[in-house]
Amino acid sequence: MTQNMSGKDLSGQDLRGVDLKGADLTDADLSGAKLDKADLSGAILSGAFLTDADLEGADLRGAAMYGADLTDADLMDADLKGARLKKADLMDADLKGADLTYATLFRANLIGADMSEANLTKANLIGADLRDANLKGASLIGANLWGADLRDANLKGASLIGANLTNADLTYANLKGADLPTDWQTQVKAH
Repeated sequence: MTQNMSGKDLSGQDLRGVDLKGADLTDADLSGAKLDKADLSGAILSGAFLTDADLEGADLRGAAMYGADLTDADLMDADLKGARLKKADLMDADLKGADLTYATLFRANLIGADMSEANLTKANLIGADLRDANLKGASLIGANLWGADLRDANLKGASLIGANLTNADLTYANLKGADLPTDWQTQVKAH
């Protein structure tokens, strides 16, 4: 049976390692909650408030997080494979080493997010705002970055082989040592 905690105030709660697999946390307030190592796989977190939440090492595989607020959240080493983060706010979030393989980050706000060493293989980042994001050493192999804003982003040593950079804005992005698609210069937005 799915746990229904839709709209609940769980702010600041210690939920470390708790099993919330498939739970409905729509519009729940989890700001400042300690959810490290929690199992939130398949959970519904659409519209949830997770600002400053600790989700380090959490299992968020396949979680629905449409429009969730994850500003300043700690998602270091979290498993977000196939997570749906459409229009989510991840401004200044810590996603170091996180696995976002096949994740949907369509029009997500990732301004200033630290995604160094993150795995974004085949991720959907169409229209995502990645200004000032740190993607140092990240894997963006086959990622769809159509229309993404990567101004001032750090892509040093990142792998973008097979990535779609059509209409992406790479103005002042650090591309030192990055593996880029062979036709990347014909794909990006003209400046």
